[in-house]
Amino acid sequence: MNAQRHISSKTLETPLAGLRVGLVYDLRDEYRAAGYTEEEVAEFDSVDTIDAINGALQELGCRTERIGHGRALARLLTKGSRWDLVFNIAEGLHGRGREAQVPALLEMYDIAYTFSDPLVCALTLDKAMTKRVVASAGLATPRFAVIQRPEEVDAVALTYPLFAKPLAEGTGKGVDGRSNITTPQELREVCERLLERFAQPVLVEEYLPGREFTTALLGTGRDARVLGTLEMTIRADAPARDYSFEVKEQCETFVHYFAMPAGPLREEVEALALAAYRVLECRDAGRVDIRLDAQGRPSFIELNPLPGLHPTHSDLPMIATQEGMAYVELIRSIVVGALERQDLTACRAPHTAS
Repeated sequence: MNAQRHISSKTLETPLAGLRVGLVYDLRDEYRAAGYTEEEVAEFDSVDTIDAINGALQELGCRTERIGHGRALARLLTKGSRWDLVFNIAEGLHGRGREAQVPALLEMYDIAYTFSDPLVCALTLDKAMTKRVVASAGLATPRFAVIQRPEEVDAVALTYPLFAKPLAEGTGKGVDGRSNITTPQELREVCERLLERFAQPVLVEEYLPGREFTTALLGTGRDARVLGTLEMTIRADAPARDYSFEVKEQCETFVHYFAMPAGPLREEVEALALAAYRVLECRDAGRVDIRLDAQGRPSFIELNPLPGLHPTHSDLPMIATQEGMAYVELIRSIVVGALERQDLTACRAPHTAS
């Protein structure tokens, strides 16, 4: 597939020289130093990722400022700092609306930013709410239940085997070799453990035994388009047969990634991913995870509206590389997409904070 067809001529020609861009992110090292565990910081970014994004933006002619996490952004905003655009990849720390915190703050100050808005970021972190919206559009997703208390397990009326995970976590948190469940007793034990450990509801869904894919998308609304799709297989010696936290953290050892072969199945997978991306109203870029059911039919798992951007380890840049798109052009596409949504042509005038 020729990646050039995924990049509009307008994107390639949009001048970014002199654009003032602030980078907002959560840095793993900073939270580790504050005493957070490896699992707690798993969704956050490495220095290498921020360096890569910053370098790409500067190569595009942007003037960059590394802001840091959402609280650092809030302090600068109240002091009067402003940017033409904020490149936001902050995940947040607390609550199921944590990914919406920075976008909401930027909208309060009328500052343009990359990626999805607060509603989408909050919605897609809650896996059950996401599935309800996807299912309401007639798109395939496994039947599920939400467990808020251990006694609710007895009322689960789903077909085994089942799969259980925290309702509003990413990066495979809470997923391990026990997540694939074959009996009501196992379900109760897993739900009790997850409820206590993560202090949030548990999503239980019918298990999809087939092949697994992740599809990358660029753009917004009707202009959204598929960039490409990765297939992944997990080695037999991995600590879990599914994409668990430990497997994801050691993906170079336990996961084999490769381009999904072209053909009717890939077309089905990518059509489902694009439909879900559009119905959830994601912006600029994102990833959709899809798995095949027992009959080999694609089914929606979840969507990431703030995809990882490490140039060699994150799925979105890996797919871009697979499709012939250089990392700097991927960053350009995201930035130009955000600018086109704002119809931004000049620096916004500073506002007086009230």
